[in-house]
Amino acid sequence: MRWAATRREFLAGSIALCGMAGRVLAETARPKRVALVTSGAGSAIQGWIRDTLRSDGYVEGKNLIIDFREAKGHYAELPRLLSEVIALDPDVIIAEATPAVAAAQKLTATIPIVMAPSTDPIGSGFVKSFSHPGGNITGIANMFDDLTAKTLDIVRLVFPGARKIGILSSANPTHPPLAATAIRAANAIGIAAESFVAPNPEDIEKAFSGMREANCDVAYVLADPPRPNLPSLAMKYHLPAVYQVNTYIPRGGLMSYGPHVPSIFVRAAYYVERLLKGGNPAEMPVEQPTKFVFAVNLKTAKEMNLVIPERVLVMADEIIE
Repeated sequence: MRWAATRREFLAGSIALCGMAGRVLAETARPKRVALVTSGAGSAIQGWIRDTLRSDGYVEGKNLIIDFREAKGHYAELPRLLSEVIALDPDVIIAEATPAVAAAQKLTATIPIVMAPSTDPIGSGFVKSFSHPGGNITGIANMFDDLTAKTLDIVRLVFPGARKIGILSSANPTHPPLAATAIRAANAIGIAAESFVAPNPEDIEKAFSGMREANCDVAYVLADPPRPNLPSLAMKYHLPAVYQVNTYIPRGGLMSYGPHVPSIFVRAAYYVERLLKGGNPAEMPVEQPTKFVFAVNLKTAKEMNLVIPERVLVMADEIIE
């Protein structure tokens, strides 16, 4: 009788272990789910994220699902897009730029959110501090505010006769303080400055027209998710444009100074990897960019009949000829 009882106990234990192993296997086999929501157009960002995760063994279609949505500059669409991906129960959300981070924060306090990037994560209420974010949000800060004065010093070197700068912004909530910083920096070097707001991509041409009518000599374009028509509009209105992100320069933009954009999203992917492995966003310090690029497009300069001084070209990290 005791042998029979022991045998029954052994079988019951074996069944239980098999069930547990089956559950563990099922959990292991479940693909990790990452939501990527961009404030602008995000196909290039998706590629950088995918490639970086692949290097750590996450292959889309096998053990990884990326739910991708892009607002293409229409920030009012972000709550809907984020609601769609949150309904799919992602393990991590990557939110590109402050508008997407803000929308994600309002919709979930439990799913980890990676900022990629944010202009002012503390002032925006996303994190308590860079060293201890304290909630479900961590990621990258972009330092655009800190770079403005140096960028306008470069503008002064290239355009010594410039009397007025047009500051181009959008509905991005970080732009009013960035525009104020740019205006103060311009005034400090003896140049007048005026802000021109294009809330949506279709408003950009009107803003360029307004800058031309206001006799602006240069446009300073505040960082925002990519708006591909900016270089062509700058050319159409013959208004030299200086950008805070270098992605416009291969598209015909004149000059830019700011963080190396692909590096930001590579670092964001590393945050995702750590979170997928059980990391706690509340204890993951916020990073700032370490690689900055000053880029010049000489082909565009020639088309606009501009001469870039040799001392400026010596400073450039990237030159397109």
